[in-house]
Amino acid sequence: MCQVLSVSRSCYYVYRNDGYASEDPAAKQIEARVVDAFTLHKRRYGVRRLVPELLDQGLKIGRCRVGSILRRNGLKAIQPKSFVPRTTDSRHPYPISPNLLKDKPLPVRINQAWVGDITYIPLKGGGWCYLAVWMDLFSRKVTGWQLLSHMKEGLVLEAFKKAWSNRNATKGLIIHSDRGGQYAGNIFRKLLSSHKLLQSMSGVDNPYDNAFMESYFSRFKAELLHGGAFDGLENARTEIFEYIETYYNPIRRHSSLGYISPMAFERKVSYSQKAEV
Repeated sequence: MCQVLSVSRSCYYVYRNDGYASEDPAAKQIEARVVDAFTLHKRRYGVRRLVPELLDQGLKIGRCRVGSILRRNGLKAIQPKSFVPRTTDSRHPYPISPNLLKDKPLPVRINQAWVGDITYIPLKGGGWCYLAVWMDLFSRKVTGWQLLSHMKEGLVLEAFKKAWSNRNATKGLIIHSDRGGQYAGNIFRKLLSSHKLLQSMSGVDNPYDNAFMESYFSRFKAELLHGGAFDGLENARTEIFEYIETYYNPIRRHSSLGYISPMAFERKVSYSQKAEV
């Protein structure tokens, strides 16, 4: 029954003993490893992500026991605010591209579709800077990003150029965003056209068409900002680089990827494809 219900035997016996567990050096060591893993990920991992993390470390443990250890130590993972999508100001003279992702299944390969968006990053003293991100919709990997003091067309251009230089993408790639003027501008469109890429935009007042990026930013701000603000632009750039390049892409486990990181998922897919050939 414990195996079927994914409950550890030790957890069952604690339950049988009315929640009392005798002092056990091995149990203390396991508890310390759970707490260490929680601390290492800076409160970003709850039970669902801690279990595969510990399994990869060679510790076979169930959700019940991990949850019990977290509660006993007063540890609670960061929870992002409920996802409330925002609308985009599309009052500009540029033409609007069709939504190429509407009612279509999710991508089945790397570099099939990228999604992009811009978010506000708060600075101490009441100022703002702006973060543009491009993400591979298949692997959820952030392919390119840029942080500047403005949100003009150059912001998404620089982020896209970084993404393009980082990936072995080819023509036919779908580039999806909202209807903001930064994405509809002539310079950005010419760049996409020069690479023979397909531009896609969300529907009218329908932010759910770009919900993957909206959701990403919600999690990003919860895990990195904790409701606070950065000291300045350079401090924000350093912290964001560390989060995206050294944590999110290579380490952070993603539920939709089978609880492995975006980079690990891409390696797994590439290996499988090579094996098939």
